[in-house]
Amino acid sequence: MNVIVQLLNGVAFGLLLFLIAAGLSVTFGVMRVLNLTHGALYALGAYVGYSIIGGGWGFVTAALAALLLTAVVGAVEQRVLLWPIRHDELAQVLLTIGLLLAVTDIAEWVWGGEPKRIAPPSALASSVGIGGSAFPSYRLALIGIGLVLVVALYYLMERTKIGALVRAGVDDDELVQLHGFNLRRLFLLVFAAGAGVAGFAGVVGGPVLGAYPEAGYDILTLALVVVVVGGLGSIQGALVGALFVGLVDSYGRAAFPDLAAFSMFVPMIIVLALRPQGLLAGRT
Repeated sequence: MNVIVQLLNGVAFGLLLFLIAAGLSVTFGVMRVLNLTHGALYALGAYVGYSIIGGGWGFVTAALAALLLTAVVGAVEQRVLLWPIRHDELAQVLLTIGLLLAVTDIAEWVWGGEPKRIAPPSALASSVGIGGSAFPSYRLALIGIGLVLVVALYYLMERTKIGALVRAGVDDDELVQLHGFNLRRLFLLVFAAGAGVAGFAGVVGGPVLGAYPEAGYDILTLALVVVVVGGLGSIQGALVGALFVGLVDSYGRAAFPDLAAFSMFVPMIIVLALRPQGLLAGRT
């Protein structure tokens, strides 16, 4: 087992998980909206990217198109379906699970049940030598993309007026609106941004994970593990949880391939036993 290669695999996978889990963590931990459709948005982005690339358009075009489409879907979902039940978490769970099932069935109907492979950009289709082993160039690029978005999301939530207003709106929405801010529009934009990042992650993660009907369920499960480990409402927590889960998955698959599925949930079990609120809960 090449330790460096497994480390890079774990970081690349962890940063991919962060792109999905960050939106899920913020919408629930900060906005108090539990959106279990997040996994379906990832899968939808992956399928859209597959179709656009297959139609002769570039990888960047596919990623941007998936981001815009899933952002629009997320905006409609938030405004039409979730806003009226924003104070009822059980209703949110039931509704978003239903949407997850519906989007999954529609995707299978449109694109079929066979897994689809998304080709990486031709410039990143090669490999580089690391420690005597070949490592895909695209995964190195994925690490770079993930780090850029980590910084961008952290800056948005921690250093901008938008992030401060979102947190203040959850604590005292009447006070924020008395100061002249349209909280409903603000929450819509934040929710749409989280949905768009999930769709974007579907394309950039496609060359690694592919597009397949069950992707929505699998990605949602992994994102929930990340959120539980890192803590709700925390960008930093989502990052720490995602990297932790990614590294455990990478080394677990290499050292104990027969226990790969179980090893993914070991961090969650430990955190729930010792720190149920997550490692960095609430530090937004």
